[in-house]
Amino acid sequence: MAIEARNILLKADGEEVSQIGSPLGARMVTREIDEMIARGMGRVANTGAFSTGLVTGGDGTAIALAQPQLVIGVPVGYTIRPIRIGTQVQMGDIAEGNESEILIAVDIYGVWDGSGTVVQEDPVNMRSNLGEGSACRVCSAVTEDLTTTPAGGAAGAPVLDLELDRHASEWHVLTSSTSENHMNHVYEPRYPPFIVGPATLFVLFGGDVAPVGGFVQAAWVEGRSEEFWQ
Repeated sequence: MAIEARNILLKADGEEVSQIGSPLGARMVTREIDEMIARGMGRVANTGAFSTGLVTGGDGTAIALAQPQLVIGVPVGYTIRPIRIGTQVQMGDIAEGNESEILIAVDIYGVWDGSGTVVQEDPVNMRSNLGEGSACRVCSAVTEDLTTTPAGGAAGAPVLDLELDRHASEWHVLTSSTSENHMNHVYEPRYPPFIVGPATLFVLFGGDVAPVGGFVQAAWVEGRSEEFWQ
């Protein structure tokens, strides 16, 4: 059964004002992002396959901006707001002083143009009855450098203009015990940024010790830019 919200009239300082209400007339207080998800504007993209993690890009070296683990390219005329990005990285054999990182960053001027050797991803709508698809261009497992293209400009190497979140670890080996070598990180901003196209969001992990594999779950809302600030 479809449930549709409707406007109800309230009295405020002697004037009638409209507020969203349930079909039965009850007042509803919802977050803006909840409403956008209900309207079909939420998306989720995942990397890794079941129990097999992703191993590309910065594997065995410092993280490589041109070879990220997840890419969300936002085209001109569209905006996204990231609401949750979870990353789990299974580390390999570590040595004293090894370092590893997770980085979430944005090229605020250039959109990924389809370049590089990648695995194309088809995001799933967060309202499950609406299936798959996105206005954004999404990929993972980049193994050959990609480029981004600014509006009216030429393609070039991506630039880290906006760093949203980071997790950095330095490993110390305790020979008398057994440790579980992994990084788990969740980026869940209280105030999600407005990433306005052309722009590209990157999720990267790597370090000077090769991961066994990694997984990323990214959720965002998207739409025409005018839908966000009319």
